[in-house]
Amino acid sequence: MLSALATAWTSPSIDYHALAPEIILGGGIVLLLLLDLFLPDAKKWVLTPLASFTVLGAFIPVLTLALSNQGVRSLFDGRYMVDDFSLVMKGLFLLAGYVVILLTADHLREGDYYQGEYWFLLLTSLLGMVMMASSRDMVSIFVSLELLSIPAYMMAAWRKRDLRSNEAGMKYYLLGVFASALMLYGMSLLYGITGSTKLVEIATYLGSDLTSLRALAVFFIVVGFAFKVSAVPFHTWAPDTYQGAPTPVTAFLSVASKAAGFVALVTVVFVAFPGSHDVWQPVFWILSALTMTVGNFLALKQTNIVRMLAYSSIAQGGFILMPLAVAGVDGVANSALRSVVTYLLVYAATNLGVFAIVMVVARKTRSGEISSYGGLFSYAPGIATLMTMFMASLAGIPPFGGWFGKFTAFQSLVSAGTTWSYVLAIIGGINSAVAFGYYGKILREMWMKPVPDGDTTPVTVYSSLGVALGITSISTLVLGTFPGIVIHFGDIAGLTGAFIK
Repeated sequence: MLSALATAWTSPSIDYHALAPEIILGGGIVLLLLLDLFLPDAKKWVLTPLASFTVLGAFIPVLTLALSNQGVRSLFDGRYMVDDFSLVMKGLFLLAGYVVILLTADHLREGDYYQGEYWFLLLTSLLGMVMMASSRDMVSIFVSLELLSIPAYMMAAWRKRDLRSNEAGMKYYLLGVFASALMLYGMSLLYGITGSTKLVEIATYLGSDLTSLRALAVFFIVVGFAFKVSAVPFHTWAPDTYQGAPTPVTAFLSVASKAAGFVALVTVVFVAFPGSHDVWQPVFWILSALTMTVGNFLALKQTNIVRMLAYSSIAQGGFILMPLAVAGVDGVANSALRSVVTYLLVYAATNLGVFAIVMVVARKTRSGEISSYGGLFSYAPGIATLMTMFMASLAGIPPFGGWFGKFTAFQSLVSAGTTWSYVLAIIGGINSAVAFGYYGKILREMWMKPVPDGDTTPVTVYSSLGVALGITSISTLVLGTFPGIVIHFGDIAGLTGAFIK
């Protein structure tokens, strides 16, 4: 009896190295909050470097874990896994977060916003994303999702005296709560059916024997995640939120938040529902076709560049969904996951670079209209060249990174070899051609149109924005020119044995 009690009270063994990224982020958040409370206003400049060093510090154990060659680290009875997939995605989140910090540094100072609270919310959202990558339990997935989403709602409404920013935050919040309710209802149904929240146990119980109740639970969960990745018809929050939120927040939502939604989606689908592909595969097919088509055609008629990028982001989500529409076909699961990871990596580098350019140009023109880019090459040839590279990458033109992301997505469809996969590939090809229309509109303004107001004074690029542009442009060019680099990370994530069984 005494030995049993002693065993029960023994502290669990915790792998602190595996949890180091989360611990560093959590410690940085607490330290930042305390300094913000007790430092005088004159010394609050230290908060920005602290946020930067916290994110970079959390990235160091991600590297050491990747180089340790100790295989999969399982914590909390297999409910929290540190494997190759999670490490690749944690690295993506942290690097994207660092670039967003670079985009935000001068923006905060110029706008006289509350720096401490902003960095607190940003790092908290990043912590939720990092936790999401390792979560293998319904409860931890939902907690991580809300931990990353709730700060994002507040950051979208950051300009609290701006009605458009208030509208952005409110729409994002209301629709986000609705999607969370749908997803949580599906999770509660699954728990009632299986008696477990652990993903691998759910997969074992469900198998391939689907009843109508089980199918309904899977459907609700997939629909809840469809909102997080702004898939049509659950996309209505994105254009208004992107346009109303501060530009760095928009960049953060379009890259890191979207990537986190996809990470949660593929985790649940591949680990908990591998035998339920008869339910989720048709849903992904429809979502992919609708998302890329609606996103592209609505982007064609936009005159505001941020709103156009919102619809572009929606359309890009449709391309990322393409491999998932065939992931249930025998032998395609690994290829589909590799394609999703590859696309997310190149999309993150490109889209963050686009928003850096938007911020640079808006400082001079004080406008978000596409027409304000008229004649950009005549007074800022370097900026125009970088924007051309990013637009070409989003359109899928070699040798820039975006072409390889699209290539892997189409490769998954062709590998499936079914009639429906070929049909979706044709729809994707048509949409790729349509996208040239609105990306080309920006290029035409920069290279062929005159400067709207005749002001050809040079554009000022602050140091933090310059570093962000350097990171994103080099990444976009290198990932497209040497696709073996990005496919290496895609292979590492897609072939991890702990993730796909």
